[in-house]
Amino acid sequence: MTSPTTSKPTPAAAERPPEPKARFSDLLAAEWIKLWSLRSVRWAFAGTAAVLLTVTVVGALADARHYAGEDEKAKAYFRAFGTVSSSFNSGAATALIVGAGAIGAITVLGEYTTGMIRTTFTAVPARRSVMAAKVAVVVATTTALGVVVALLSFGAAQAVLSGQDAAVGLGHTGIPRLLVASALLAPVSALVGMGLAALIRNSVLTIVVTIALLFVIPSVLNGRSHLQASILHMTILQAWHRIGHDIATGEQWPWTVGGACTVLAVWSLAAAALAVLGPSHRDQ
Repeated sequence: MTSPTTSKPTPAAAERPPEPKARFSDLLAAEWIKLWSLRSVRWAFAGTAAVLLTVTVVGALADARHYAGEDEKAKAYFRAFGTVSSSFNSGAATALIVGAGAIGAITVLGEYTTGMIRTTFTAVPARRSVMAAKVAVVVATTTALGVVVALLSFGAAQAVLSGQDAAVGLGHTGIPRLLVASALLAPVSALVGMGLAALIRNSVLTIVVTIALLFVIPSVLNGRSHLQASILHMTILQAWHRIGHDIATGEQWPWTVGGACTVLAVWSLAAAALAVLGPSHRDQ
């Protein structure tokens, strides 16, 4: 005959103070660790920078060859205006928005596809605080990515153009505005990827919709009708172009730099709201 056993809390466990609630700074630190623990994110950062710089150098080499065969009047025009476009061309902008959009999507899908999001929300039931911390970390890192690649792209283009004595400095007219617009592309695109990932929660479909919104739609519209021009004005790629470049003389449906900034702000706020408010109780 055995005597009944009872489990009693040990004195140490009974006296243990309740676990303190996670502060927002704790959530930021956790999201920072999770971000860089994903190998795909590190590859996405490196791949985006490599593709972007390759596109810039190839474009600058083509501009330099074309510049060498021009007369003095055309060369003067290129030094005044062409060096701006060469410093961060449309191909580089496309590479940045696609790469940053994929980075934003991966940071959300990395947890949803593995089921780790349930563990995260069990540890920290404040789902919106968790997602707000994730948004803050992604915006900070992709903004840094945008600044770095914009400066590297400018430096690479000027290094190529210097062989034709056509290089300009950072203070050249239009260069600061172009670099600021280009750097903003990264966080805005990353937010779009995060918002779509929180809404769709399917890796393949999220990447397809992200690329369609950021790249395919602006590419297939020609802007020859008022409707198509209005739709183009609402896209991120066209907003970047309007902020970073002077408007073409005689453009049929012109728009303002303020309007382009508003477009980027609306995309950012709407995507951030989707990312923060998207998680529901079924995720726990």
